[in-house]
Amino acid sequence: MNNAANQPVFNERGLLDTAAPSEAEIQTSMLQAPGQSFADWMEGRVARKATRSYDWDALKFQADFDPKYRRAQMRYVGTGGTGVSKDSNTVPSGHFTFSTMVIPAGNIGPSHIHYDVEEIFFVIRGEMMVVCEKDGQRWEAVLGERDLISIPPGVYREERNIGDEDALMCVMLGSPKPITPVYPPDSPLTKIKREKR
Repeated sequence: MNNAANQPVFNERGLLDTAAPSEAEIQTSMLQAPGQSFADWMEGRVARKATRSYDWDALKFQADFDPKYRRAQMRYVGTGGTGVSKDSNTVPSGHFTFSTMVIPAGNIGPSHIHYDVEEIFFVIRGEMMVVCEKDGQRWEAVLGERDLISIPPGVYREERNIGDEDALMCVMLGSPKPITPVYPPDSPLTKIKREKR
């Protein structure tokens, strides 16, 4: 599955994304703003379920290509890796993103790779088959309720709902603004254009 076009490129600081903020900038952004009350600062760090809704459009370009890729994201910390650039209804992200994902029965999160971050899947409800590939090697496992997998950067990953009901997973990415993932070179999704959101 390796292809030169999909290989990571690092800058002199070892960062894959040259636009990634420095640790000092991240730490500063997490401080209470001058003149901001403690209550307002802390309330800005709360994401309530009542103020969230599932975003079925975050990955709509995949579902438009094939309905088996239909799934929804509910963002809590940052915007995650779906390509959504802004969501003013999330807790600011300092070091990771956190969202939940609904995957309807029989649907798939297509094979993709993050070169810059680890990705964690934590199954809350349902049964998911996770398939990982790297350098021609393949590994798969079934994850059920309260099972977790941490997938390192540079490993292709695919999630399939193999249960009879909608699955619900928590998804964390180890960066405040992860680089949008890419698909295997032979995937038809590599040719699909993503709308900026």
